[in-house]
Amino acid sequence: MIHRTEPFWWLLFSAGGSVAAILAPVLILLTGLAAPLGWFPAAFAYGPLRGLAVHPLTRLVLFVLIALAFFHWAHRFRYTLAEGLALKRAWLPVAVACYAAAVAGTIWAALVLIRL
Repeated sequence: MIHRTEPFWWLLFSAGGSVAAILAPVLILLTGLAAPLGWFPAAFAYGPLRGLAVHPLTRLVLFVLIALAFFHWAHRFRYTLAEGLALKRAWLPVAVACYAAAVAGTIWAALVLIRL
């Protein structure tokens, strides 16, 4: 039986996967490879990356990426537990636990990004 909220969770799952597939490689390239390997001029080493991280638009992009990635994980993990481990009888508690973890992770990410 399909629940009324199922399309909403599938929407968050799809959005999380799409946004992560688009933004994560760019962020990894810039912060994990380009800056440490010195591909930027010396003036663009740590200071501008820190300055970029405190910019409100960058915080918003990071928040969207992190929040949607949490919900993508929650949906995938929910179906893995329910179908892969045969926990279909516990469908509702598994769903509540997974999405509650995603909400808690999103709130935690918001607090961290606000404190930057």
